[in-house]
Amino acid sequence: MRSAIRPQDAAQLVPDGASLMIGGFLGVGTPERLLDALVARNARNLTVIANDTAKPGLGIGRLIDAGCVTRVIASHIGTNPVVQRKMLDGSMTVDLVPQGTLAERIRAGGSGLGGILTPTGVGTIVAEGKRVVAVEGRDYLLELPLRADVALIHAHEADHLFNLTYRLTATNFNPVMAMAADCVIAEAEEVVPVGVIPPDAVRTSGILVDHLVERRR
Repeated sequence: MRSAIRPQDAAQLVPDGASLMIGGFLGVGTPERLLDALVARNARNLTVIANDTAKPGLGIGRLIDAGCVTRVIASHIGTNPVVQRKMLDGSMTVDLVPQGTLAERIRAGGSGLGGILTPTGVGTIVAEGKRVVAVEGRDYLLELPLRADVALIHAHEADHLFNLTYRLTATNFNPVMAMAADCVIAEAEEVVPVGVIPPDAVRTSGILVDHLVERRR
């Protein structure tokens, strides 16, 4: 049932062991209130699919610091030494995926595609265990689509029909992730009346959003 909810109520919709897509690029475009609520709930055994793991104390890094995450699928972890340490000591599984491949796998998951073909990683350790497909004499890796149980989205504006807009680089992975999860929870900087957002400015249609976090009071 679609609803406007408090961050703490949204956190209750994310069960322990769930897979999460979280928008953001080094904390820019990350739904901070939702992450804080997950930390406060003491969430555990989460799989996080994201561009990166930000930094200790910042964005997704707060989930890592709090011990909420046991697996990460991301394009890099270079700015978070906590993730690096957990990967090396075996307390966290880390799947590193090239950024473009990550974005396309998420897009494929949201579009109902069976996967994507990419030359990135052919002939390297990345190709181990993956199917290689030849197209017109060139080899490509078949990369499978990514979906998640829940997507946590940051938007610039939302209206009361849950239509979303994004702003500049804070857009990043948010729109594609909003299409690739069974449940989409959006957090917006502003919640505006229906009609304030022009139809051609809507980047994520409200039909895709299950829950909208209430505006700050």
